[in-house]
Amino acid sequence: MTTRLFHVSDVHFGVEDRGVLQTVADAVRREQPDALICTGDITQRAKHSEYADAAQWFESLGVPVMLEVGNHDMPYYNLLERFTDPYRRYRALNARVGSALESGDVVLVSLKTTVRAQRRFPWSDGVVTRSALDQTLGHMAELRGDQRHVIVTGHHPLLGPQDRRGNPTIGGDRAFAALAAAGADAMLSGHIHQPIDEVREIGGHSARLIGAGTLSTRLRHGAPPSYRVITCKRGGDITTELRELTPT
Repeated sequence: MTTRLFHVSDVHFGVEDRGVLQTVADAVRREQPDALICTGDITQRAKHSEYADAAQWFESLGVPVMLEVGNHDMPYYNLLERFTDPYRRYRALNARVGSALESGDVVLVSLKTTVRAQRRFPWSDGVVTRSALDQTLGHMAELRGDQRHVIVTGHHPLLGPQDRRGNPTIGGDRAFAALAAAGADAMLSGHIHQPIDEVREIGGHSARLIGAGTLSTRLRHGAPPSYRVITCKRGGDITTELRELTPT
């Protein structure tokens, strides 16, 4: 037996590509993966209407859905809500469509990489706070000795591109090193609208960075819309298939 996961990201309801979403939905209904994971930027401006469209689409899929929050999923226009309860709309969506994955092959552990405000501008890149990392490490400690694959899910890639200096995710290097040392096999993300799949190492501990592209009209650097199919087998490897789509 194996566990198959569909990994999507950066749907950006509000500027979504409806044709691409239909292609993904058709594949979900046809192939019936064990779960669909969306690693954030579910909406474009966190409007109630965008969250309503997201809920309708996720509910239509008929498979368990796991969500992560992205930087676009906090209110842009209601600053009072952004600073007092920035994840309220996201929590409502997750309560409505979110599920838990029950698998003998893999366990998913969430890592929050967003904050309501930053000392830099714009506020789009990731921040892994000490408390967010400690919470994730606490969950991983409970899995010590578990023979399943451990995959950490969050919105922002924890490390920057290998060919560039610096890391746009504040606290990302520290988080990657700690999570890899704690036994994470892979880390799923989105944000950059480009797919990635590479093994990275810090401090003698390595893990795989796996990223999905976007399903929106906000294409970057010539990368088409895309999503991934991830297959996990206990005692075996994690394999991925990148599916690139034609914009509509």
